[in-house]
Amino acid sequence: MAQRSTLQRRTATTVKRQDVPERSVRDDPEADLFEDDDDSTKHTRLTLMEEVLLLGIKDKEGYTSFWNDCISSGLRGCMLIELGLRGKAELEDTGMRRRSISSRKVVVTPKGERPTGDVILDEALKHLRTTHPGETVQDWVELLSGETWNPLKLKYQLRNVRERLAKNLVEKGVLTTEKQNFLLFDMTTHPVTDTTAKERVVKKVQDAVLSKWQNDASRMDKRTLALVYMAHASDVLENAFAPLSDEDYELAMRRVRELLDLDPEVEATKPNACEILWAVVAAFLK
Repeated sequence: MAQRSTLQRRTATTVKRQDVPERSVRDDPEADLFEDDDDSTKHTRLTLMEEVLLLGIKDKEGYTSFWNDCISSGLRGCMLIELGLRGKAELEDTGMRRRSISSRKVVVTPKGERPTGDVILDEALKHLRTTHPGETVQDWVELLSGETWNPLKLKYQLRNVRERLAKNLVEKGVLTTEKQNFLLFDMTTHPVTDTTAKERVVKKVQDAVLSKWQNDASRMDKRTLALVYMAHASDVLENAFAPLSDEDYELAMRRVRELLDLDPEVEATKPNACEILWAVVAAFLK
């Protein structure tokens, strides 16, 4: 009940902020995170990482599949996209000599000097800010995942990301915390308590490739587009499509394949494109 009460107070504060015209939304460190999300003012705000993790968590069991070895790197890709959508990080400007998005370094923008309001994102942003020279998106996914042979770069690994994201979702009232015994050991699990919140994420993915499908990816909501790509990269997209009828499932998968067949280099040059989003997609499509 305490978690719910805290969430209600936060929501009430958000609504109150919207009612005060003289206060800029930029005073809120999280305001720029949900600019493209029409539902952000009506429901619990979830980051891209939290949405992907929520798709992967088994509702009653409260943990991700033991056989999923993709979600770890996928969540790191989500972090980079999240920072890009916030305007906190971007790809370096190479001027007239235009280089591929895969070879350009990730740099922190002036806006990135301000905290994000999310502990995990701030930790990732700190690494981005203090690394000279910078690294490419592919490099950062590996560094943040701890997949490096260079012991001097192990300091960039973000540890216990899934558990920390799950705790964030517990604080937001979406998950709860339990202990389960697995014969030889006990494990902390996080079953879903707010099924409506998860259903909204599932519906968002389904609608993106069914009822709200756009033939041009540049016309899709960036956050929703990123969710579809990163759910696929994290091997949790199937969970969102499982409830669909056979006909809708085939249509949804066909449209996902259309997205996967797009050239990230071309998409990144279109107006209002988020270059980091497409650089992350390119890294996972290799």
